[in-house]
Amino acid sequence: MKLDHVVIMVRSLDQSLPWYSTILPLLGFDKTRDHVWYDGGVAIDLKKARSGTADYERYGPGLNHLGFTAPNEAALDRVREAMAVAGFEVPDKQRLGTEIATFFKDPDGMRLELTVYG
Repeated sequence: MKLDHVVIMVRSLDQSLPWYSTILPLLGFDKTRDHVWYDGGVAIDLKKARSGTADYERYGPGLNHLGFTAPNEAALDRVREAMAVAGFEVPDKQRLGTEIATFFKDPDGMRLELTVYG
């Protein structure tokens, strides 16, 4: 078995689409249709959460985080720079033992981790 797709429920497509439209291509995903990106193995689909739902409820916004691997620190830095140039907040890199990671946050606060494994 393998991971096929991830559905991320967001509070506002207007706020979240620019963020995901910027970062997902930097991570090797191509937009294949409205709100869907694919990297040849996994599809990521954004959907509008239902109004009045709580975080992580069936139709509420949520997912703890998506984890991606960068081949090296220079690749991580290129993503960080491109997100900053696009006007998005870029948190500091974290050193986690031999690993280096950045936990980007989308407009709803969902984290996307990009890690270089040492």
